Amino acid sequence: MSIIRGLGRTLFASYFVVKGTNAALKPDTFVEDAEPVADKLLPLVQRSLPASVSSHIPEDTRSLVRLAGAVQAVGGVAMGTGLGRRAGAALVAASMVPHVVASFPEKTLPKEDRAGARSVLLRNVALLGGALMASRDTAGQPSIAWRLAQRRKALGESAENTGKQIRRKAKDGRRSIAKAQKKAEKKVRDQIGD
Repeated sequence: MSIIRGLGRTLFASYFVVKGTNAALKPDTFVEDAEPVADKLLPLVQRSLPASVSSHIPEDTRSLVRLAGAVQAVGGVAMGTGLGRRAGAALVAASMVPHVVASFPEKTLPKEDRAGARSVLLRNVALLGGALMASRDTAGQPSIAWRLAQRRKALGESAENTGKQIRRKAKDGRRSIAKAQKKAEKKVRDQIGD
């Protein structure tokens, strides 16, 4: 792993560790902003998930903020330390979706406030994009799926080459048999003709 990749990942993860820890430990400062999003997303999430999973999702916004903060902090730590970095980045990306939804500016806001809200939206979209890229980062090494595909391709080519060699040897063998048969026939004819 390169130093720059590790440093960049750690710096990127630090934002999520700090924000997530703050949300988990002091959720009351985020509840007011999270309330409209929770009201919209919670019913959708509960309908789309199986009942066994959705029954464990808290319904009060304060608990949701704490849960989202804990997910962000854990994902940030995993991503920053490199232990489960891709899974941690996926957790961070999933936790950013409500932030992106919440940061869409309302049309009723004054123009100056809308510009500020757009800036927050762009930041959240950029953080989501960065987390998605980090979740796919293989640290310069090919992924397992790519390695398997390359191995399958190499095995296929090897099998094809082996098949060609076998067919060539079989063809050469048939030619040798035909030559030997002609030689034997000629020898027999020569002996009969004498």
